Amino acid sequence: MEKSKVYFTDFRTGLGTPLTVKLQKLIKLAGIDSIDFEGKFVAIKMHFGELGNLAYLRPNYAKAVADVIKEKGGMPFLTDCNTLYPGSRKHALEHMDCANINGFNTVTTGCQIIIADGLRGTDDIIVPVPNGEYCKEAYIGRAVMDADIFVSLTHFKGHEQAGFGGTIKNIGMGCGSRAGKMQQHQSGHPHVIYDRCRGCRRCSKECGSDAIYYEEGKAWIDPDKCKGCGRCIGACAFDAIENDNWNAASILGCKMAEYTAAVISGRTNFHISLITDVSPNCDCHGENDAPILPDIGMLASFDPVALDQACVDLCSQAEPIRNSQLGDNMARPDFHDHGDHWHNSNPNVSWAETLMHAEKIGIGTRDYELVRMK
Repeated sequence: MEKSKVYFTDFRTGLGTPLTVKLQKLIKLAGIDSIDFEGKFVAIKMHFGELGNLAYLRPNYAKAVADVIKEKGGMPFLTDCNTLYPGSRKHALEHMDCANINGFNTVTTGCQIIIADGLRGTDDIIVPVPNGEYCKEAYIGRAVMDADIFVSLTHFKGHEQAGFGGTIKNIGMGCGSRAGKMQQHQSGHPHVIYDRCRGCRRCSKECGSDAIYYEEGKAWIDPDKCKGCGRCIGACAFDAIENDNWNAASILGCKMAEYTAAVISGRTNFHISLITDVSPNCDCHGENDAPILPDIGMLASFDPVALDQACVDLCSQAEPIRNSQLGDNMARPDFHDHGDHWHNSNPNVSWAETLMHAEKIGIGTRDYELVRMK
């Protein structure tokens, strides 16, 4: 496979030139103008940030991308899928409120926001996974797959399981419906936290497998009937249902790569990643710790694997920030150097397997040429 081109620019800019304009110049240089957007629906996959988190990408960047697409006759919309865990994005109403509070609306972004897997996280499409080893089929939010063209806009940062949250994480995990997130995260079934259960029976009404019954006013889940779709988790208003049989981080990364393959294979796709506010954990947290690395720049490519690899390499060359999770870890007398910033920040993560598996199943290459734009 030939080297993929990844286009890069830093955050330096002259007087009178906004960073949003510089981003538009970068994505045009990277070839977004070569895409035929005329009259086509364009999904821009991004993360709106959990309430309380301030590290997510500003809506200004989303508008910059949407405006370029509209200039070419496309019909863009911002999208994400509901979360598997409790929080402020567990169903579409909360998710939309969260997006609005965090600054994402039709005025600030110039386009509509659609929660891809619907009100309860159950509006999905089963999509074949090309060359899948862990997942033969993927459960993807319907609106993502209904779009004609797919564009990812990623905040590149640390992650407590995946090592870093990059383009593959944004696509693979982010486009999975609740059932898709269940499939990626664990091999098992949800269970009831009995002291939280109110016996409201909402979960049993949502269960499509007749797997939930009640004893002494509390819900019980029959693992022999449960299909692991996660609908009950979204239905419970009291956070009384959770899953606990989590896969190892390396398997999670491979599944994310396979879900990414399901989303992008066979249709036009383009990818953008911004290395800024590099928090140690995901934007799904209701808070964000201080950045572990300085702001580095903006990147774009048609190849999501090369894009993630380029981001990793640029971060590896950066000096850690002293007053941060990474800096504090490295300053400890008993510090053990794991060889890269992501392991040194969160020692139990696994990230290299994600890129290796993504390359193996054919969604891109780690071999790239970095094209710098001033």
